[in-house]
Amino acid sequence: MSLPAFFFDRVTSEILQQMEGALALTSQLERMRLAPDAQACVSGVSEAAEGVRRMLGSAIALRKLNTEGLILEPEPLRLRELVDEVHSRWQPAAALSGVTLLVSYDGDPDVCAMGDRTRLLQVFDGLVGEAVATMRRGAVEASLRTVVTADAVRLEGRVRGARNTVWDDADLESHVRDVEGRYGLDVAIGALLSRLLVADLGGALRSEAAGGPETVIFALTLPLAVETPQTEEATAAERSVHVLVVDDNATNRMVAQALCEMFDCTCESANDGAEAVEAAKGGRFDLILMDIKMPVMDGVAATRAIRGLGGPASQVPIIALTANAEPEDAEGYIAAGMNGVVEKPMKPEHLLAALQAALGESEAAAAA
Repeated sequence: MSLPAFFFDRVTSEILQQMEGALALTSQLERMRLAPDAQACVSGVSEAAEGVRRMLGSAIALRKLNTEGLILEPEPLRLRELVDEVHSRWQPAAALSGVTLLVSYDGDPDVCAMGDRTRLLQVFDGLVGEAVATMRRGAVEASLRTVVTADAVRLEGRVRGARNTVWDDADLESHVRDVEGRYGLDVAIGALLSRLLVADLGGALRSEAAGGPETVIFALTLPLAVETPQTEEATAAERSVHVLVVDDNATNRMVAQALCEMFDCTCESANDGAEAVEAAKGGRFDLILMDIKMPVMDGVAATRAIRGLGGPASQVPIIALTANAEPEDAEGYIAAGMNGVVEKPMKPEHLLAALQAALGESEAAAAA
């Protein structure tokens, strides 16, 4: 009997969610005063979990690319910040491998383009990961150059140290197996995804080798963004937002609380929907993050109960946290009284956008 594809999707999504939890825990440990040996162990665990998260994210993206085609979620991106994120994602892995990572940006630091942050980072992830694994010692150089035209931004990314750049479709499996055999499955998956994404984004990939390590170059064109993305400082709430996190999984609660604290929110937690209803009666929360599948009382039933409380407590914005975030599922959550949906595993930028939207609606309603 062959298991349905959705089963594997659920399994990989659950593993990815657990990795998010492990990273949240190691992040808290890294902020503690630990002995040097203990700190080194925590850093090693964090990097291993980050590697698994990257590999699973790439594998899920490859599967969706194969079954659904390229699906983009464009948003205004400040491209200089994208380059900074590449550095922060790969500096720990490079240091563990004894590699010096040099990342640079050439262009207007304030230029913004409409692009899918996750996809662009996956392009860099595949190439930088391949370069770090290839070099072992020495230096890996990654750079992004931007040129602004009337209504578009031309991007030229370079990664010095990546190899095996000519992957013809006729012998794709051989290329993947070759990279896997030499550098591991995680590097092979990332390298394959980066090449497929560049092609599907309408870009071009080439390589240069001038008396040293090979340099992989990709070129893409993105629309110029009309709106400028807000900085983290600008998006922070002017007043402290008090959030109730509702989830029956302790790790999931910790992840959600850690993300909320990134945005200067204070948090309390509840283990199931029944506890959430009791906590909401006090009217002390500005927003509730509600898991859907829970024992005792699920998130939909809890939302309906809170909406039936009457008074200000019944008007608190509620955001669904769920791995089932298909359009038809989201419509059901909204119909039950929720204000938005954030898919698990949670991405900080998606949670922040949902928080801002829900709080904005609440303030507008209060003013009216």
